[in-house]
Amino acid sequence: MSIPLSPTVQKLKPSATIAAAAKAKALKSTGVNVHEFTLGEPDFVTPEHICNAAKEAMDAGHTHYTPAVGIPELKQAVCDSYQRDHGLTYQPNQVAISNGAKHSIHNVLTALCGPGDEVIIPAPYWVSYSALVELCGATPVIVDTTEESGFCMSADQLRAAITPKSKLLMLNNPCNPTGAAYPVETLEALARVAVEHQLFVMSDEIYEKLIYEGSEFRSFATLGEDVVPLTIIVSGVSKAYAMTGWRIGWTLAPVELTAAMTKLQSQETSNPCSISQYAAIAALNGSQECVEEMCAEFASRRTYVMQRIKALPKVSFAEPGGAFYVFFNVAEHFGRPLPGGQSVENSSDFCSALLEHAHVALVTGDAFGAPGYVRLSFATNMATIEAGLDALEKFLS
Repeated sequence: MSIPLSPTVQKLKPSATIAAAAKAKALKSTGVNVHEFTLGEPDFVTPEHICNAAKEAMDAGHTHYTPAVGIPELKQAVCDSYQRDHGLTYQPNQVAISNGAKHSIHNVLTALCGPGDEVIIPAPYWVSYSALVELCGATPVIVDTTEESGFCMSADQLRAAITPKSKLLMLNNPCNPTGAAYPVETLEALARVAVEHQLFVMSDEIYEKLIYEGSEFRSFATLGEDVVPLTIIVSGVSKAYAMTGWRIGWTLAPVELTAAMTKLQSQETSNPCSISQYAAIAALNGSQECVEEMCAEFASRRTYVMQRIKALPKVSFAEPGGAFYVFFNVAEHFGRPLPGGQSVENSSDFCSALLEHAHVALVTGDAFGAPGYVRLSFATNMATIEAGLDALEKFLS
């Protein structure tokens, strides 16, 4: 019997990054040694003091329901961290704690946008952005950026994309998949356009603590008092604190919008994991030395990966200023014979052939709105990185 699924779900595609990881895992299960670069997940274990806080929370009996969008202590810890790190003043009633940053993005879009609204998204973009926009009935408006620009959208591009239907700009800084860290002057120019058109900006800052030499991070809400009422910050503990499985994200937004997201989350999921909330407090309030150590290791890996990819034939990329990805162009290899005697015509075919013949797992740029490119995550150990890049070099040569 055929189940009559909803039209919305029928049009929905699965997450490309999760699908790529599943494909690599399936090959691994046959005994093949796969060099895995698909998931944006730190390979570090969650720092000990954070895990201890979770154990203490369990021992103290904090295993029950909490308020729908988080306990007051965690909301205050989020406010304190933005005051400390960025000089931004927020109140707890402007904070909504969610089940990860992806959940926060869904909350923002569902509370703010609907049919007839347009949401502007610079490409390349994280795979779930356009899908989440479509789920709320709004229309994604994709603005292509270039490798030459460092994959940063300009103020002129934003201005040209705005129509009377424009409701929101989704800005990811630093960016997944490109690692682009927007220059401060570019952010300031974008902020002026947003204020001019009273356009809301969802600033996804989940990689804010992973910034490398030569780049600078500025939270979008720091760009002017008139920018703050238009800004919705999305972030969480997943990337900086190696807490992907703990599922804690948040938004910082105007009170009215936060109240709407609170109402929404109370009906959809209720509270995030109570134990994870106490762990997140320890992450934000505790020593940040663990973040510095992990970022230093990522920086070392980034340097090595860039050196190796620069040496590959007929490949180009823009240097990533943040996050833990290198997004590189392999289009010049389309149409030429590759191992196995086959030729490939697009990035998806390239990734399939690379996995099959070289056992290297990357994510296709087709999923990020960037045909011709592939994404490599260096959030894995150096042994895997070295062996994987050796296999990639042999495959291309």
